[in-house]
Amino acid sequence: MAVRRRDGIHIEVPAGGGDGADGGGADGPGGAGRTFVADASSAVGDVNVVSHAHADHTFSRTPETVVCSAATAALVEARTGKSVPAYREGTDEVTLYPSGHVVGSRAALVEVDGRDRADGADRRYLYTGDFSVRDRLYLEGFDPVNADVLVMETTYGEPDYRFPAEDELQAAIRDWLADAPDRPLFLFGYSLGRAQKLQRLASQATNRRLVVHDAVRTVNDAVESATDLSFPAETLAADGGDPLAGDEVVVLPTHLSRTDWVTDLVERHDGLKAGFSGWAVDESFRYRGGYDVTFPLTDHCDFDELVATVRAVDPEVVYTHHGFDEAFADHLATRYGYDARPLLGDQTRLDDF
Repeated sequence: MAVRRRDGIHIEVPAGGGDGADGGGADGPGGAGRTFVADASSAVGDVNVVSHAHADHTFSRTPETVVCSAATAALVEARTGKSVPAYREGTDEVTLYPSGHVVGSRAALVEVDGRDRADGADRRYLYTGDFSVRDRLYLEGFDPVNADVLVMETTYGEPDYRFPAEDELQAAIRDWLADAPDRPLFLFGYSLGRAQKLQRLASQATNRRLVVHDAVRTVNDAVESATDLSFPAETLAADGGDPLAGDEVVVLPTHLSRTDWVTDLVERHDGLKAGFSGWAVDESFRYRGGYDVTFPLTDHCDFDELVATVRAVDPEVVYTHHGFDEAFADHLATRYGYDARPLLGDQTRLDDF
């Protein structure tokens, strides 16, 4: 068996009962093996998992066999124009679990029959994708399952990244929205995920007119078509048109926070800009986005939640990737004694057992 990070995460099952240690890889002496590929842009395996519909986790070309949720398939089509006609929500080997990241996001449990291994032992591989264990508004958090091998994202895998309790954080955001002066409020978050949560929080906190960017509207429509959720809001033209009266709440994608047309719009109406991200624990995040205020609202786990997830899964091996992957693997090894290793990009091989 081997786990690699190349284009996406690859779990390779050798054939003929081999354990992968002889260099035979997925095409060992017993014949063709099996490869499970998760969140690749173009690499294709025998089974291809799409954990959620963020652009960096979806295919540039859709393979024939895709495992994902129905909501993810609908969101991918809405955001990219590429249909996922042959998707399945699981196979005999792959079981999907809600990962709590965004609408439709799933973790994948890959169960390998012991007949494919020299020692005859079954193995369970858990790939989290991006995940959060917190219940947040309309999303339930990820509920870890036991596995022998855990492959996890570690975006906030350093102790500095500890976030307030979710109820306290949401209360602080609602208080700010309710108490803000009669000036337009420009809220910045990812089009899929945070933007919908910001709309929900704004609707709970104030009766102000709610306006969203075209890109957010596209995601709203796709989420509404795939779920029973509703996000009523007017649309702000992507060309920077100015339909504002002067006291709206405007939700825009994060990457537009420093664009000229947004800056002009904010200045024209003497608006306030608020940024929402786990990176908001760093003071530099406020200045990078030109925000007046920031909140650590995130769709990922904080450091303590990452540790708690590992302990709940109780794996024999942990592979970390993204964010503070090396630091978090070192923490697991030195503090808890786990066999923990960062999955560095383009490495050639990591044999599990």
